[in-house]
Amino acid sequence: MEIISDIASLRARLAHESSIGFVPTMGNLHEGHLSLVRAAQQKTACVVVSIFVNRLQFAPAEDFDQYPRTLADDCKLLEDQGVVHIAFAPGEETLYPVKQEFVLDPPPVADTLEGQFRPGFFRGVSTVVLKLFNIVQPRVAVFGKKDYQQLHIMRKLVQQLNVPVEIAAVDTVRAPDNLALSSRNRYLTHAERAEATRLYRVLSQVKQSVECGSRNFHELEKNAMEILRDRGWDVDYIAIRHRDTLMPASECAEDIDMVVLGAARLGKTRLIDNLEVSIKN
Repeated sequence: MEIISDIASLRARLAHESSIGFVPTMGNLHEGHLSLVRAAQQKTACVVVSIFVNRLQFAPAEDFDQYPRTLADDCKLLEDQGVVHIAFAPGEETLYPVKQEFVLDPPPVADTLEGQFRPGFFRGVSTVVLKLFNIVQPRVAVFGKKDYQQLHIMRKLVQQLNVPVEIAAVDTVRAPDNLALSSRNRYLTHAERAEATRLYRVLSQVKQSVECGSRNFHELEKNAMEILRDRGWDVDYIAIRHRDTLMPASECAEDIDMVVLGAARLGKTRLIDNLEVSIKN
C-alpha cells in the first residue's frame, strides 16, 4: 500500500487505472470503515482510501480539534487488509490551499435532521467530497448506511451534478450488543457505553411498531424520545421518513420503504443510528 499526501503524485499514480474504488474517511478507522474498503475491492481493481479531518463540516462549538487523529494506526489497519492500494492523506493546506470561497449548497433536505442540529454540516461534507471526487476520479465511491442522510445527499450530488461516480451503500456494522460502530464511541465512559445500546433498542421498537401496523408516526417518535430522555439522553430527533426522499412519512402509507433515524447525546458523546423499515399491505 502506498501512502500519498499530495494531489499531483496521486493523480500521476492513478493516471492509468481504469477502475478505481474510493472510500472517503476522516480516519480513526474501525471495522465499519473496513467493511466499506472490502466492498470497494469487490467492485473495482484499485482501492483508494482518503484520510482527512475536514474542518469545513465542523461547527465552531464541535470537536474538530479533539477529533482523534491516528494516521499511523489507520495506515497499518488498511495495509493489513491487503486490498487497499493507496491511502491518500493530504494536509489541510493541500485540500484548502486558499480560503474555500466556493462551497456546495446541498438540497433542502440537508437542512433537516442532522442539518437542523449541525448547520452547514452537509455543505462542508458535499464540498470536500466533490473535491475528492475531482482528485481521485473514482468509478465507485462507497458510503455506509449509518450516515443515512449523508448517503442520500451523496446520491443527489452525483445525480444532479452529473458526476460519473457510482455511489455504493454498505450496511451499518455493529458491535455484538448492536451499538453502531463509530469513531466517537471511544468518548463514552464505561457506564455510558452500557447505556448507549438503548438508542438501537428504541429505534428497533419503533421499527417493530410500524411493521406491525402502527401509523401514528408522530406518537411513536414522541414516545421514543421520551424513553431516551427519561434515561438521561439529550435527544435531537427520532424521525420516521420515506427512504427515497427523507421526507416525513405519510401516516396512511402502505407498501412503502421507510427508515427510522435517531440522534441523541449521551454525556458528551453524540450518537446517531437508523434502521430501515418495510411495510406491506
